[in-house]
Amino acid sequence: MKKIYSLLLFALLGLSAFAQQIKSPAEFLGYKLGDQFTYHYKIAEYFNYVAQASKNIKLVQYGTTNEGRPLLLAFIASAENIGRLDEIRQNNMKLSGLAPGTGSTNGPAVVWLSYNVHGNEPASSEAAMQTLYDLANPANAQTQQWLKNTVVIIDPCLNPDGRDRYVNFYNSVHGINPDAYNMAREHNEPWPGGRVNHYYFDLNRDWAWQTQREVAARLVYFNQWLPQVHVDFHEQGYNSPYYFAPAAEPFHKDITPWQRQFQITVGKNNAKYFDQNGWMYFTKQEFDLLYPSYGDTYPIYNGSIGMTFEQGGISAGLAVVTRSGDTLTLADRIAHHHTTSLSTIEVSSQNATKLLTEYKKFFDNSRSNPPGEFKAYVVKNDNDDKIEKLAQLLNKNGIQYGFGINRNANGFNYFDAKNEQFKIEANDLVINAAQPKAVLLNVLMEPKTFIADSNTYDITAWSLPYAYGLKAYGLHSGIDGLNTANHVSSVSLEAPMPAHPYAYVAQWQSNDDVKFLAALLKADIKIRYAETPFEAGGRKFNAGSLIITRAGNNTSGFDQTIKRLANETGRIITPITTGFVDKGYDLGSSYVHSMRKSKVMLIAGDGINSEAMGEIWHYFDQQIGYPVTLIRPQDLSRVKLIDFDEIILPDGRYNDIQSDKLQAWVRDGGKLIALGDAVSTLSAKGFGIKRKDNKEDKDDKDDKKAKQNKINIYGDRDREDLRSSVPGAIYKVTLDNTHPLAFGYPKYYYTLKLSDDVYDYLGDDGWNVGALKKGAYVSGFVGQKAKAKINDGIVFGVQSMGRGTIVYLTDDPLFRSFWENGKLLFGNAVFMVGN
Repeated sequence: MKKIYSLLLFALLGLSAFAQQIKSPAEFLGYKLGDQFTYHYKIAEYFNYVAQASKNIKLVQYGTTNEGRPLLLAFIASAENIGRLDEIRQNNMKLSGLAPGTGSTNGPAVVWLSYNVHGNEPASSEAAMQTLYDLANPANAQTQQWLKNTVVIIDPCLNPDGRDRYVNFYNSVHGINPDAYNMAREHNEPWPGGRVNHYYFDLNRDWAWQTQREVAARLVYFNQWLPQVHVDFHEQGYNSPYYFAPAAEPFHKDITPWQRQFQITVGKNNAKYFDQNGWMYFTKQEFDLLYPSYGDTYPIYNGSIGMTFEQGGISAGLAVVTRSGDTLTLADRIAHHHTTSLSTIEVSSQNATKLLTEYKKFFDNSRSNPPGEFKAYVVKNDNDDKIEKLAQLLNKNGIQYGFGINRNANGFNYFDAKNEQFKIEANDLVINAAQPKAVLLNVLMEPKTFIADSNTYDITAWSLPYAYGLKAYGLHSGIDGLNTANHVSSVSLEAPMPAHPYAYVAQWQSNDDVKFLAALLKADIKIRYAETPFEAGGRKFNAGSLIITRAGNNTSGFDQTIKRLANETGRIITPITTGFVDKGYDLGSSYVHSMRKSKVMLIAGDGINSEAMGEIWHYFDQQIGYPVTLIRPQDLSRVKLIDFDEIILPDGRYNDIQSDKLQAWVRDGGKLIALGDAVSTLSAKGFGIKRKDNKEDKDDKDDKKAKQNKINIYGDRDREDLRSSVPGAIYKVTLDNTHPLAFGYPKYYYTLKLSDDVYDYLGDDGWNVGALKKGAYVSGFVGQKAKAKINDGIVFGVQSMGRGTIVYLTDDPLFRSFWENGKLLFGNAVFMVGN
């Protein structure tokens, strides 16, 4: 058998001796792969060209990016299999139990290769073109043999917008010859860099949540195929050698022995070729298999052999001198990714029957003996909108559920951490664990994830009941007789509509209500909100409920506008005929406040956490449809702050912020919203919030004394750092839900903590809206020292300053846009606080 690497050398030189009908990438592009970066449109053109030239390829456009670039999948199969792709797909569905029938384990295995999810890790899309060519080339005996029992799916670029952002940068700054000096301009991207998509989301953290259009479109196809093998191709720092499976600990406990073993099989096959070529590599370090929304873990929890391959190369450009003194070129990086691509296909082909047999076993076990402590979950319908959002997420992931039939049950209460009796009601969402997606379900729902090794790469807690703020129960037995019909709102949609009501009232309990409010404001409708609960027209309304009076809005088409906007946003509006309420304060009371249509500024630029800023931008632009103006930090001194009502400071560094100018603007009536490290900046710049003073207590002194008498072990240095680590853990926050910042919430909120930041209680000019009390920890890894620090302080607060307001959000309520329960909190900060 010829070396796989030899295939690449032919192609890079454009000297293919056997491709008479199909051009190699070098022949098509007019340059050798590795000589320059290829724009995405040219990659798409090459895939289209090969698909037209070959009878054994089917090309599908599965979506477009935010910037309009196509998202493509190439299906490559043998002449015998290309015409029966849907039959092969259906066979996977039968093996998984997602379609009726038994399925066959003698068919071809499906290998899915995903390239370039991070835009500034561009070598893999170049390798994707070469891999496609080798598979399409009828003269390549090796690949044609492999295709007899494999179907290969190639996604050449998961993040075209990010890729072109990087390629445009690099092509605009390098000279005739690349500068390999690592501090040269071409090795230092400007903010925000090419890693992220248009809205600055990391698409390799979004597989399960599918908040981004690229991911949501791709996962439709992925869940229709559920491949046996999936590889996610990345790059890492250019000083690192190549990484491939097997992965590092921690592995989630639901990962099967076969999934572990085949990672080793693939790794050894990759190592064979790397050894032959003298290339450096490592395995079993850094890249673990825990967080469920990666390009390796999500496929694993869906029955695949999911793997990440990492080539050193971020910021390397066309060439860079590494720490070892070697020069790493783009051609080197392409060669490595191309080699592991073909090696994975090869070893999958050799083990196709075993892959299909174990794949079937995975799903058989899921249906007959689902993993995890609980065999069913009941999510109480305390909030129609949140239940609907949860149901949408389950649908996207192919998780089966139904709705309850009135009965009594016993289960583990997520919020109280106790077993208790409760009643299942008709609109409660019920999920039985015994189903094809049992493993993914358990991973997403388990109250606490077991972590075998705390040195993990990402967050360690994500349980959906906490993320959605929905009371849930875990049951030790399944539930029969579920209603599988579509969810019916627990609130009647039928409301009598008098011709000219005094006012319309809408509840305030979810981000969908924020979207309705945004639509009203954009339509120049004058709105009020109730500071306290009230009853009117025979219905109860909570604090924050929106009141739209005819007074001040008595213009032509008023009623039609309100009804249209309510219908477009799915809101229920209640007409009332009088401002004299049945209980509470009348609509003309001082406890009913007018709302203003605010002009909002969002700081975006150097020093700002681009992903945190992107969450906010996406929230305004895509989720609630309200205008926001993005301003660079360096331009703040030139902006007329008086033109804006609100300024949002995302997580980031604000070393040069003009605190005096900001404070003067706040005193004149402005509202400043600070998140994450922006709160820390304000604390250091003389604002009213102070980081909690962690005075040395006895335990700290004992710890110091112990350290003085201890010999530090060099090999334990990473473990020592973990003692202060908080890589994403859930805490229960005590809320003052009488404050506008907490309208629509009960007296608690589950927050995802990413640091040990806690602040002292605010003084007389402030409101301590969200506090951490003793025993607030819920789940996820928290280092010993960090856990001792995170208590008895605030994470959410509001401070008055002159005629203005400052909102402090220490924790991120919009984290990766999947922390659904935090969106209303952020909406309150923007629209409710200070009005």
